[in-house]
Amino acid sequence: MNMNNQQMNQGQMNQHAMGQQQHAMNHGGHEVYDLHEMLAGVINVLDSYMIFRQYVTCANLLDILDRQYQYITEQYNIMVEAFQTGQAPKQKTSTYMMKESTDVVYGVQPTQPKKPNQSLSDVKNSGVTGHMLGLIKSHASLLSMTAVETTNPVVRRVLAALVPNYIEMAYEIFLYQNKHRYYQVPQLAQNDMQYMVSAFAKAQGTPQMPDAPIQNHPLQ
Repeated sequence: MNMNNQQMNQGQMNQHAMGQQQHAMNHGGHEVYDLHEMLAGVINVLDSYMIFRQYVTCANLLDILDRQYQYITEQYNIMVEAFQTGQAPKQKTSTYMMKESTDVVYGVQPTQPKKPNQSLSDVKNSGVTGHMLGLIKSHASLLSMTAVETTNPVVRRVLAALVPNYIEMAYEIFLYQNKHRYYQVPQLAQNDMQYMVSAFAKAQGTPQMPDAPIQNHPLQ
């Protein structure tokens, strides 16, 4: 009787292991390559943030860098778990909450022309934020492109859920840059602006769609 129970338990464990393996293998080849590139990209972002930290001299910017580093690390672990198991991760993706005010300063003030640094001593907060923004913007695009071609539904939802949060992090960096005049925002003349925002109108009524030449397919 004990032997039968042991055999039954072993059989259940084997079935569970097989199920886990089937879920883990629920990826297309193209998806696997894309996820390798995307996850390696996250590591690059984290490593770069670690390097940038030694050049930050502003407490506010340091707070942004550390909070984003912590958030990206947590979400990286969630992505790795979903990718390896093919199942819903134990921890759900979370929402990134920025602290910067969303008030944008418009207009342009004269500044010194930008040029390449001549030594590491030339690295300033402005340059660090430029690198941070470039990395986060690039990875937001990579997340989007990877998600739309991901076959595993769990991994796809994890990636898609992170896209707006990377947008939020990029916006936070932009707001910091704008506040310190690193990223200035020019505007059009009032008449030009009014023309541009009024250049489109809402669709009205029901469009007359042409008939589609549908044919019965033998596999349908």
